[in-house]
Amino acid sequence: MVNQVDHPPLSALQAEVSRLRQDLQMRDQLVQQLSQELFRLVKGNANFAPKQEVSDRHIAQMNALREQLQEVEQQVQFYQQQISSRDGEIYQLRQSVQELTDRSRMLEQVVQELPQVYRQKFAERMIPVKEKVETLQRENRQLHAELQSVSYRLAMRNRSTNKLDLPTFQRPSSTPIPTFGNI
Repeated sequence: MVNQVDHPPLSALQAEVSRLRQDLQMRDQLVQQLSQELFRLVKGNANFAPKQEVSDRHIAQMNALREQLQEVEQQVQFYQQQISSRDGEIYQLRQSVQELTDRSRMLEQVVQELPQVYRQKFAERMIPVKEKVETLQRENRQLHAELQSVSYRLAMRNRSTNKLDLPTFQRPSSTPIPTFGNI
């Protein structure tokens, strides 16, 4: 797990390290120039004996420069450790991003394939249902045909056994049947 410590941004750290390196180089150049100048002066004048106060002052400056140099080196080392730590964090985050990207692609592919899978599964489940519907429709047609046949036979039997009994009316003998001519 990454520590949640407030650190300046990586670019700010790199800029600070760069500035400190430039300062270090400038101080190194100044120390180099000063030592060359001292060497030239001492070599050019064999009787040259620097005054004690000048020599002490130079020694004090050299010691101060050495201390500053050590501080700068410590700061550079600290920033390099931070940069190294950040590089490790960046590497881990990149790995995590890559893993999540791969997983996202896989899930996206699965989601794209889902409609086809559902259609296929639905079609497979519909096969027995369609067969059952076809069987029921066949049985229904057969039963309907049998019902019509039985209804027809029943109607034929009723017709042949039951003749229509129409009422018979007796005619009165005295009353003549009216005709259109008598009216």
